[in-house]
Amino acid sequence: MAKKTALGKGLGALIKEAEETKKTVNGIIEIDINKIETNPFQPRTNFDNDALDELAASIKKLGIIQPITVRKIKDKDKFQLISGERRYRASKIAKLKTIPAYIRTADDQGMLEMALVENIQRQDLDSIEIAITYKRLIDECKLTQENLSERVGKNRSTITNYLRLLKLPAEIQLGIRNKKISMGHARAIISIDDAETQLMIYKQIIKYGFSVRKVEEIVRELDGKEITKNKPKPKKITPKEYLGLQKHLTNFFKTNVEFKRNNKGKGKIVINFKNDEELEKIISVLDKISK
Repeated sequence: MAKKTALGKGLGALIKEAEETKKTVNGIIEIDINKIETNPFQPRTNFDNDALDELAASIKKLGIIQPITVRKIKDKDKFQLISGERRYRASKIAKLKTIPAYIRTADDQGMLEMALVENIQRQDLDSIEIAITYKRLIDECKLTQENLSERVGKNRSTITNYLRLLKLPAEIQLGIRNKKISMGHARAIISIDDAETQLMIYKQIIKYGFSVRKVEEIVRELDGKEITKNKPKPKKITPKEYLGLQKHLTNFFKTNVEFKRNNKGKGKIVINFKNDEELEKIISVLDKISK
C-alpha cells in the first residue's frame, strides 16, 4: 500500500518530500520563519533590545546553535512557538529565512506547562519572575509542589521560599526585580509579619547598604522585642495579699513565717523554728506535701 501511494504521487511532490527529508536531522527540521507564530502562553514579557541585537549578530556569524521548539497548528500550514522566543526574535532581526526547530505535539495545557518549565531554566530570571512562574505552574497547570519539584528539579523547600516572596509588599517585589535587594535580603525580611515593618527594613537596606547578615540581625532583634512586648506581665501581689499568704503559711506550719521582699519583687520566705522538735515537725509537713 505504501508503494502504491508513493507511485501515485507526482514527481514534484516526491522531490519536495526528499528535500524536507534532507532538512531533517535527528528530529530537527528547518522551518520557514514566516510560518511561525509566537506563543500566546509565553511567560516572559520583557526582551532586552540590545541583548537581542547581540544575539542576532552572533546568529549571523555562527547560525542557530540551539534549535527552537514548536508545535504544528491544526488545519494550518503554520507552527506555534513553545520555547526559544529570543532566538526566534533575533533570527528575524538577522533576516534568516528558515530556523531549525524541534516539532512537538502539545495541547494548550501542555504548551503552557512546557513554556513555563522552559522559562524557569533560564539563567537571567530574577527571583520574582521565578516565583510567578512557579505560581502559574501550580495554579494554571494544576501541579502540586511535589509535582513541580520533579518538573523543575528543585527541592520543595526551595520552591516554597520563592512562593513566599509573592507575599511581600509590591514595592519590595519591584525592588527584587530591579536588583535593589537580593533574594537573601528578601528571605530575611519575609520573617517579619507586619508589612509596614517590612517596608521600613527594605528602605533601610537601600539607604545604608545593609548586608544580608545585618538584616538578619535586625530581624532577630525585632523578633525579640515583639516577644517581650506580647509576653503577659506577671500579676503584682498587693501588700494585703502578702499578709494573707503569710498568715496562711504561719497556720499551716504551726510556726511564725516571715516574708522578706524588696521593691523589685525579689525576696525570700523564712520559716522560723525554736528547737529541733519544731524543725522535725516542719520537715514532716514538707515530706507529706512532696509525696
